[in-house]
Amino acid sequence: MKLTINSFKFLKFWKEVEERRAWTVQQLKSLPNGLKLLDTGAGECFYKQYCDHLEYVAQDFCQYDGFGDGQSLQQGVLRNCSRIDIVSDITNIPVAASSFDVILCTEVLEHLPNPIAAIHELDRILKRGGKMILTAPFASATHQSPFHFCTGFNKYFYESIFAEKYKIEQLQPYGNWFEYTALEVSMMKVAVEKYSEKKINLWDKILMGLLILRLKKYSKISKNSENLRCFGYMCVAKKK
Repeated sequence: MKLTINSFKFLKFWKEVEERRAWTVQQLKSLPNGLKLLDTGAGECFYKQYCDHLEYVAQDFCQYDGFGDGQSLQQGVLRNCSRIDIVSDITNIPVAASSFDVILCTEVLEHLPNPIAAIHELDRILKRGGKMILTAPFASATHQSPFHFCTGFNKYFYESIFAEKYKIEQLQPYGNWFEYTALEVSMMKVAVEKYSEKKINLWDKILMGLLILRLKKYSKISKNSENLRCFGYMCVAKKK
């Protein structure tokens, strides 16, 4: 059984992807007309469709083909990089300093051997008063290997990296401990069939269903459980 993105779309908590994308689209639509935006690690440029009012430029290293090393979770579809404007390492983007008004970096940091070096490079090419719009997981499963180096980042990473030169305008989690745990339980069917070469039985399905129902109940009354674990964080930081 191959693990692809489609393997997981049956999950009840796939909404975490939708929530993150909706937030990102909202940030893009709120930007004033005419700003120059760099979409880093843009892949197939999903967000370009929401940037008609902006001067959109896409950057990617263009080494991930959609199938990677065949291990872990892969996109499962051949990636098309024909829409990429700048092919480069994210830590060495061949543009002048202060070239962009906005930097977009979504679900990229976990795929970098040195995410801090990447942030420093993005800072170099961002104008004073410009914004970084970032999302990254808190605790991700291995995906797009061999280009997966960090499981994720918590809020203290953003507070630390942006402490001196930026003002954090937004820093919010999506999901909470109960939702994250429910997602892990939901993955049991896929994981068992992939890694034990067995089929889950009726009792497994019943137990999974009951546990997910309980977790959903507690999620509704959760009080700051996202501080323990969540799907990820969404951040907007303005350069001083």
